[in-house]
Amino acid sequence: MKWNETNYPRIGETVLRTTLPNGLTVAVVPKPLYRKRYAFFTTRYGGMDMRFRLDGVWHDTPAGIAHYLEHKMFDTEDGNALQVLSQNGAEPNAFTSNATTAYYFDCTEHFEDNLKILLSFVSVPYFTQESVDKERGIIGQEIRMVEDTPDWRVYTNLLECLYHSSPARVAIAGTVESIAEITPETLYACHKAFYDPANMMLCVVGDVKPDEIAAIAEEILPNSRGKAIERDYGQEDMRVVEKCRREAMEVSMPQFLVGFKCPPAADGAALMRQDIIADIACDILLGDSSPLYQRLYDKGLINGSFGGGFDQLPGIAYLYAGGDSNEPETVVRAILDEAQRLAREGVDEAFYQQLRRASFGSTLRALNSFENIAVSVADGAFRGFDPFRFPEVYDSVTRADVEAFLRESIVEERSALSILIPKKEGASQ
Repeated sequence: MKWNETNYPRIGETVLRTTLPNGLTVAVVPKPLYRKRYAFFTTRYGGMDMRFRLDGVWHDTPAGIAHYLEHKMFDTEDGNALQVLSQNGAEPNAFTSNATTAYYFDCTEHFEDNLKILLSFVSVPYFTQESVDKERGIIGQEIRMVEDTPDWRVYTNLLECLYHSSPARVAIAGTVESIAEITPETLYACHKAFYDPANMMLCVVGDVKPDEIAAIAEEILPNSRGKAIERDYGQEDMRVVEKCRREAMEVSMPQFLVGFKCPPAADGAALMRQDIIADIACDILLGDSSPLYQRLYDKGLINGSFGGGFDQLPGIAYLYAGGDSNEPETVVRAILDEAQRLAREGVDEAFYQQLRRASFGSTLRALNSFENIAVSVADGAFRGFDPFRFPEVYDSVTRADVEAFLRESIVEERSALSILIPKKEGASQ
């Protein structure tokens, strides 16, 4: 097997990459002398992939189907693969995000046997009408429980205010109504479309023999059908749907989340660069060492729940901030004013360098986690960037880049506000 080996001397990592004849991309991150080994098998198929074209035909599938499929993939004709892996000394799990579904485990013994089990059950679906019906009840309960939580409600309302047609408006798990449409036939069809080796990636972190990993994947997985999958994530401009939405819930004090629509970066190096610029901008504007945070905290306008971040999903990007506050509109006004002041007057150089170093250090520390390594390598493979090149990206980012991001992105016309108010207040309005 021919491997492309890339060394990253600045972070002390090495990655071996190859594409197997069956179409699967494989990456191995060697960790000599470590007993723990970690396998991460993922498909580029997530909650947002509800509308896609295959063989020239557009398909519309129910919201929540990728998550539903993840739940059902552990079923085998002989039982449950989760139990088999656990009995074999592995710690298995899975997750579905907006853009991917992943199955993974770590173990110290029987790694090759566990890898065979993982690849086998993910590549060979087994559904019955009875098991699909049973799962519908379980997932429906999960959906109802989450929908009753303030954090979920304030976030969902924000995305509905920000976006016109993006499937990010819909929860990854779907709704009770949407999952009622899911059948074994739908699950088999989506598995056939997206669980194709050419749409998947295997990343292994640990002290392993790369050729053995490749041989196992080549032996177990089928050949790719070579069918390109086109996805429809809707069309968005920078206008918001709704400026402000209030909803009454059982909360002790108002909870809010403000979001700002940002132009999404194209896949590739630009994606990683925008992530880094936006993360530094968030720390400078909203972080707990920022002047704005201190002023708002001292005035009692925010508390320790306040925070923010930046997300890039397929076709969209947004910066958000929120927490508990009796005066959410006042906080939002202060965020807007501070962003434009920083853009106009400039960010203090010493403060910028301090937070840039802190951001770099946080990214570097993430490499201590085998899971973080595997997730970032897979994300880079799917979206066309090399996550281990982040030191060079940090070198290229300037204070002017951060100021430009604040100037262009944190503006009122691109913002939407979601507020939860205590139910007793809501009843009187």
